[in-house]
Amino acid sequence: MKIDAHQHFWQPARGDYDWMPKDDATLSRPYVPTDLAPQLATAGISRSILVQAAATVNETEYMLGLADATETVGAVVGWVDFEASDVAETLARLGKHPKFSGVRPMIQDIPDDDWMLRDDVQNGFRAVCDLGLTFDALGFPRHLANFLTILTRYGDMRCVLDHCMKPDIAGHSPDSFQHWADGMSAIARETGAYCKFSGLVTEASDNWTVDDLRPYAFHIFETFGPDRVMWGSDWPVVRLRAEYDRWLEAAEILTDALTADEKVCVFGGTAAEFYQIDAS
Repeated sequence: MKIDAHQHFWQPARGDYDWMPKDDATLSRPYVPTDLAPQLATAGISRSILVQAAATVNETEYMLGLADATETVGAVVGWVDFEASDVAETLARLGKHPKFSGVRPMIQDIPDDDWMLRDDVQNGFRAVCDLGLTFDALGFPRHLANFLTILTRYGDMRCVLDHCMKPDIAGHSPDSFQHWADGMSAIARETGAYCKFSGLVTEASDNWTVDDLRPYAFHIFETFGPDRVMWGSDWPVVRLRAEYDRWLEAAEILTDALTADEKVCVFGGTAAEFYQIDAS
């Protein structure tokens, strides 16, 4: 089974996509399952992981409704308010849906870089662990040290780092690369976290090449290993830099050195194991 471990659907008219530019020709339009279906079919991908794009519980409910009507959606990663007193009850309710896998706080958009360390959000992390849910870590390299703290504190939390933690590929200064590489190595070495092989092209320049991405991909595979790495399209955000097929082709080139079994992990097996998707 080939799995796209990270994609989105959205309807801007719902009004809760606060991060979305109002007049962006690529982003500020609806994206629904029928828009993605041709790309999945062409690539031979039978399941995808639908990930939240708005910081509301309404977004989670919206995605679960789409998942009910869309066979290719294998799991849903939603959003809940970690600061709410009833966060555990909300997660328990959502967890009754067969396709609800876990949550993703939009940490990259929170002004306080230390938000995840605050006392008033720890009940959210504890509930994710207690309920056996997944946690998608969305942030930038500046968040790596805090994510290491959280992942060490909650050692049984099933966590995946989204988009390789968004390294500055466009700038690609030696200092920024080393900071990112050291932080990713520490998490790979000291925790059981996984990593999504996604989002790299949108952190690169408009005229990116496969060689621009190669040092970052190499580091991810070297440190996490293919059994803890899963490929994702990040569609439709990826369309800011490339269409679905071009990013998939680049990812296949970047995994040329892997064995056949390792490629099976990256392009489906790892995601199936992490999100507990039945391969049959």
